[in-house]
Amino acid sequence: MDIAERAQALAMKIRKFKAGIETEEATKNAFVMPFISTVLGYDVFNPAEVIPEFTADVGVKKGEKIDYAIVHDGQVQVLLEAKKVNDPLRLEHASQLFRYFAATNARIAILTNGEVYQFYTDLDAPNRMDAKPFLVMDFSDVDEALLPELAKLTKEAFDLDSVISAAGELKYIGQLKRVLAAQFKEPEDDWVKFLATRVYEGSFTQRVREQFAPLVDKACRQFLNDQVNDRLKNALGGGSYVRGVGAPQVEESEPAPVETPPAGVEERGGDVVTTEEEVEGFRIVRAIVCGSVPATRVYARDTKTYFGVLLDDNNRRPIARLWFNRSKKYLGVFDEQKVETRVAIERVEDIYLHAEQLRLTVNRYLGAPAEPPAA
Repeated sequence: MDIAERAQALAMKIRKFKAGIETEEATKNAFVMPFISTVLGYDVFNPAEVIPEFTADVGVKKGEKIDYAIVHDGQVQVLLEAKKVNDPLRLEHASQLFRYFAATNARIAILTNGEVYQFYTDLDAPNRMDAKPFLVMDFSDVDEALLPELAKLTKEAFDLDSVISAAGELKYIGQLKRVLAAQFKEPEDDWVKFLATRVYEGSFTQRVREQFAPLVDKACRQFLNDQVNDRLKNALGGGSYVRGVGAPQVEESEPAPVETPPAGVEERGGDVVTTEEEVEGFRIVRAIVCGSVPATRVYARDTKTYFGVLLDDNNRRPIARLWFNRSKKYLGVFDEQKVETRVAIERVEDIYLHAEQLRLTVNRYLGAPAEPPAA
């Protein structure tokens, strides 16, 4: 498996088991050791490659231990300190890493809770660990753009010089992306003012601020949606879309149990008609799950009552159903037994609110044996 497949396998394991992990030791065994062995490729049971409970006395601090030291070419190259999963990582958690960093030859330090991995080096001052990470890898939503950098720390492709040379750019790009993500999620007053004053020529009063705050929020969401749609139009071949993208049209034959439509909702008869909202919904679902699978594996089938999104054109692997042929919109999501639950949504963009469930569904299929399509 390549680095992306190994990372996705660990991400799926974390999603499946993290709710039942209650201690730091359990976190190490379930998630951190597999990260070192499966993702980075080091033998956690070989003390020449991985040293657990690593000790390096620092000043008056004697006998303190750091959770793992990773050895490459006979030298300690990476220090790793682990905390319990679901506990937010804070700078004070890295106190031992700060001390040990100066006492060893290691140039990379990792602070993790088993799900989020923060990577540090010494960009600001030689032999002194920086206060901010240069790379953050979150396995709840793997950023595949960072995987080539992570690959440089693997046993088979270890390249410390390349990691350090790229760290400065990665550090600031990562911080800028997190700032932008926060502003797109909940715009601050300065962000609203920055954008509003570029389109509004009058004085920026409190009344104007109140007027533009929801407009900035809406514009940001629409901009992101437009970017996703443009990307998927290119993937679909210039934006052309026909009924049942990537698959022939079929009538309803999926085996997953279907609930009775909510009260007040009536089925629409007549021929199958694919609407623009269904197309947009499909693109959003496809964009959400394409971090786990290639977009070419996500298919659409429109039926008389709902618009289905499938993995591998297999009606035994439903990802979602779009119940848009009615006055009230519903998104159908699936549990481990492929039982559908419909959740009401007001706008097509609200599908993004259920991104974690959609990714979880796909990852369950990836970890299960292949099934033939239903007859």
